Amino acid sequence: MKLLSFVTSEGTPGVGALTQAGIADLSTLVPGRTGLSPMRTLLTQTDHAEILGAATDAPVLDPESVILQPPVPDPSKIVAAPVNYLDHKEEMSQAVHISSLGVFLKAPSSLTPPSGTVRLPYHDRRFDQEGELAVVIGRTASHVPEDRAADHIFGYTCLLDMTMRGGEDRSTRKSFDTFTPMGPYLVTPDEVGPVDDLELRCWVNGRLRQRAALKDLIWNVPRLIAYISSVMELHPGDVIATGTPAGVGEVHDGDHIAVEITRVGRLEVGVSSTGAVSSPTLGANRGPKPPAEVTPVR
Repeated sequence: MKLLSFVTSEGTPGVGALTQAGIADLSTLVPGRTGLSPMRTLLTQTDHAEILGAATDAPVLDPESVILQPPVPDPSKIVAAPVNYLDHKEEMSQAVHISSLGVFLKAPSSLTPPSGTVRLPYHDRRFDQEGELAVVIGRTASHVPEDRAADHIFGYTCLLDMTMRGGEDRSTRKSFDTFTPMGPYLVTPDEVGPVDDLELRCWVNGRLRQRAALKDLIWNVPRLIAYISSVMELHPGDVIATGTPAGVGEVHDGDHIAVEITRVGRLEVGVSSTGAVSSPTLGANRGPKPPAEVTPVR
């Protein structure tokens, strides 16, 4: 099942399931004025079987009549895994990886919808693309053992962890507005299958920059959920960005970025530097050193 969040032409937020006929409108499953997006309300109050049953008889919307939003527009947190592929560790000349670094947080306000635009804030700093698989939590998770982690996964989606290079803290460099494109769909585990069978690819202007098997994650999805839930309680709709492989590289005004993951979907966004100003912080040329040239795809 592929779920999605949308806004109608009248500006009303909604949630639906992608079907052959169009978008099955599931908005009637969620009460209004909960303070949460329809998707988060759905994940909090409804199980897979109920959603699937409702989609069978729901009114169908024309996909052209709505504007897609990030699958979960309002997660309570986005937790990200730094240096979670060995080839990325090598290209960044890092001495350590996730086992030493733990995880970091990205601001939920950095989310941007599929087909949106990443806006570069400064004209004097380097910005890179990082394609990633994202996991969306479906049940509250606290101190979850690895062998029970799958019970807490609602689904998967594509994510771009846009990054300013430099010595500032990761949560700063990766949390600018629009720096977390996500989508287009939230795909349930039964449709995705084993994560180890998935492949991630990322292009900039049609040139393949990143290609990796998800089985090459240093910390796999169950281990990430077990560790993160031992640090902080995870809630339905929370997002885990699992890390990026080698092939990160600089992006510029006018670029087009696409990330595609087997059976999960394809996310595409543009890049703009309109309104960019000088950076007020002094982290340039500090911190991890990205490669001057894009690491060749293996």
